Amino acid sequence: MTSFFKQKLSRISPTRNALQPHRLFVLSIMLGMPFMSYADTKVVPANEVEWGYLNPLRGDKSPGAADLWGDRTQDTATGMLVRFNKGFESPPHIHNITYRGIVIEGQMHNDDPSAAKMWMPTGSFWTQPAGEDHTTAANDTTNLIYLEIDEGPYLVKPSNAHFDNGERPVNLHINNMVWLHDSDLATLSADGVKATYLWGDTQDVFGSMLSLPAGFNGTITAYGQSFKAVVIKGAVNYTYSDAQVTQHTAMGSTDSDEGNKTIALGAGSFLESTGESQHKVNNTSDGEVLVYIRADKPFQVSQ
Repeated sequence: MTSFFKQKLSRISPTRNALQPHRLFVLSIMLGMPFMSYADTKVVPANEVEWGYLNPLRGDKSPGAADLWGDRTQDTATGMLVRFNKGFESPPHIHNITYRGIVIEGQMHNDDPSAAKMWMPTGSFWTQPAGEDHTTAANDTTNLIYLEIDEGPYLVKPSNAHFDNGERPVNLHINNMVWLHDSDLATLSADGVKATYLWGDTQDVFGSMLSLPAGFNGTITAYGQSFKAVVIKGAVNYTYSDAQVTQHTAMGSTDSDEGNKTIALGAGSFLESTGESQHKVNNTSDGEVLVYIRADKPFQVSQ
């Protein structure tokens, strides 16, 4: 049996008035599911990411980049980490494709070349439409974002090649996000857990953010064929078995009494699974953990 809970969300951007004012956040609870066998799961701790350059032709003048999934040089969806030095500011430019970004560390600005700086901290979200002229700047000692595209390759082009693809940009400061609690959503059955919708269609592919409170020890259950998660803020201990995780480097992992292994996943770490799967996470810190999730079906959070 499947039931649906619908909630309309308002989105307010402090600098970009083109943000769509209402989004429909639909999450469904799925009951009577059989016990699931673990599907193919990949885990990449942040300290094991392989870095290159976002624009190899510029060498060390380019921001660093690391694909977490996909391939930014090919015509395919991709999720990547991008890091910027303090004081970085790009010249005005456009991209051939639309991308979305989430701040993991530092302070980022992304807007029209003439716009006043609006520094977005950890957890803030933005979208950059293909063809729209803009600049990107970084203002902290360490600046790291998660950048995602639905098609590729990811290219940088001069401003005079600008075009209007019909989309409008979004800048969403973390303080302006609208969160739904476990009492609001049937898919959140854990005390203190919150979720917010960011983009997409919950009946197809969508992106959302989870807030896991201090002390959370539970399971995120994925039901679709594609589930991707990136730790945006804080760190979790991820418990798995060798039968579950088929691709991983066990650096820093420890064995538990049950024969499972636990690995720390800090900000910038990534995991993905295909098929129905359960992901056991524990927030042992004193603060919240933010996790960005891209999925093709609603997921369940439980304790």
